[in-house]
Amino acid sequence: MPSHSENLGSIGSQSVQLGLRANWEQFTLLVVINAFVGAMVGIERVILPVLAEREFGLASRTAILSFIVSFGFVKAAANLFAGRMGERWGRKRVLVAGWLFALPAPLLIYQAPSWRWVVFANVLLGINQGLCWSTTVIMKIDLVGPERRGFAMGLNEASGYLALSAAAAGSGLLASRLGLRETLFWMGEISAAAGVFLSLVFARETLRHVHLEAKQRNATSEQSRFKEILLLTSWKDRALFAVSQAGMINNLNDGMAWGLFPLYFAARGLSLDKISFLAALYPAVWGATQLATGTLSDRVGRKWLIAAGMIVQALGIFMMVESSGFLLWSVSMIFLGLGTAMVYPTLLAAVGDVAHPTWRASAVGVYRLWRDSGYAIGAVLAGVLADLFGLRWAISAVGAITLLSGLVVSSVMYETRRVT
Repeated sequence: MPSHSENLGSIGSQSVQLGLRANWEQFTLLVVINAFVGAMVGIERVILPVLAEREFGLASRTAILSFIVSFGFVKAAANLFAGRMGERWGRKRVLVAGWLFALPAPLLIYQAPSWRWVVFANVLLGINQGLCWSTTVIMKIDLVGPERRGFAMGLNEASGYLALSAAAAGSGLLASRLGLRETLFWMGEISAAAGVFLSLVFARETLRHVHLEAKQRNATSEQSRFKEILLLTSWKDRALFAVSQAGMINNLNDGMAWGLFPLYFAARGLSLDKISFLAALYPAVWGATQLATGTLSDRVGRKWLIAAGMIVQALGIFMMVESSGFLLWSVSMIFLGLGTAMVYPTLLAAVGDVAHPTWRASAVGVYRLWRDSGYAIGAVLAGVLADLFGLRWAISAVGAITLLSGLVVSSVMYETRRVT
């Protein structure tokens, strides 16, 4: 007897099936596509803060982090539209459109005569990340059904952040030989071209899987207005509120790490190669351990893994500013990566647990709106605090906010996964 998630169903003239095993080819393709999405950001992770100081002469931390602000706000808005457009127009169309926005971004940075060009290029990159990453998440949730959602999100986020880590390390090493702009241009254009090709030629629409899951839940008539979904995901549902604020604070500290850590290490005399290693270590641990934490959340539940993950992140941040030296900073990066891995796929799985299949894409979009606005908020907050009080105080303040977020999850969220 097949399991509930593997029952066959027919939508239109074609038979569709839920489950990872039944859809492994498309699922694997989406994992690869999301790796290229992650690489687009990883290429910038080391290069842009250094480029801002060396070639554009920016001294203000707030000005340097302006590219993360533009990226974060635009990506957050694109997440929202990705979910809604995916329900109306189909997932594949949104995925391909997102990649088309990525193509000109590396060229703009390569040719940039002023920092404004870099900021605008990150507007385009934010659209790419919001549309493409959100859509690959939604499509994977569509394919696997309810049974192995945490594992699926672990694979999705692992592919993106391992690629981000590899691109960060590779770009730092290549930049010391080829130049900052040249490295970003070639790595960026190759990644964007690969994403367009794979999405356009090989990706398939997953809306039929949504219809099948809704039919299996005997709830195909459930519809919700977007305003209701926005309020439910943001505030009215305790679990979704806890998830949304935790996602926002998680990316708030990641935005700070992206913008300030390279400057913090450089100010303490580390070479570009060592800065690249540390910048890559955090997302490498984050990416690799998500394979385990996503599966773990399917077994033990979502709530306490999220709460503990936020606290582990805070410990890693505090260790960063209370220690010194390459070895101890490496350990703090491992803590930060591990805590983020505990949180990241589990948050997405929790949204999938609560949201109905017919409005799940919109709920994911709202959650990712809040989550990725954290990039912009973190960049602004960290930049202002660093300019006023110094890098050490800015990093410590973000650690305190992260700790508080974990306490909110522990006190507010209810468990969304039925553990058997």
